[in-house]
Amino acid sequence: MIEHLDPNFDWRGWMRAFGKQERRIREFLGLSQEQLARLAGVSQGAVSRLEAGRGLATPLLVVLKLKLAVARALRAFDPALLSDDLRRVLELPETISPPVGDVNAHLAPVASDPNLEVLVRLYRELPERQRQRFVAVVRATASALMSGSGMPAAQAKQEA
Repeated sequence: MIEHLDPNFDWRGWMRAFGKQERRIREFLGLSQEQLARLAGVSQGAVSRLEAGRGLATPLLVVLKLKLAVARALRAFDPALLSDDLRRVLELPETISPPVGDVNAHLAPVASDPNLEVLVRLYRELPERQRQRFVAVVRATASALMSGSGMPAAQAKQEA
């Protein structure tokens, strides 16, 4: 996990390297900038700017659309021919693209435990002055549940 970003990080250099890599993949696929743009639903100019490393202000949506289009095109190749990094690109749509239809169906969880996600959302939706009460109620409920399990609260806390 990134604790903090280095304010002296060379984003322009990173963007140039990123664009170069994206161009190599596009050329490997045998696609022109125009063809990739059409597949991704973006402009050819957006592809050109990104590949030239001039895409510091490129919206994330454009980058994701391009990545998804590249991943779809890479599926036409035998995975054994691709590098480990490119095989990971193939996993991208499953990890970021929710299924079409019911927007709430099969969404990837944000937290490791979906119940934690619910608690955090409820906490954040409360006005600031109500949050301490919410935490007190959750603590009291947890304590009551642990003591109702037939084991001392300290042991139940360790096992939870």
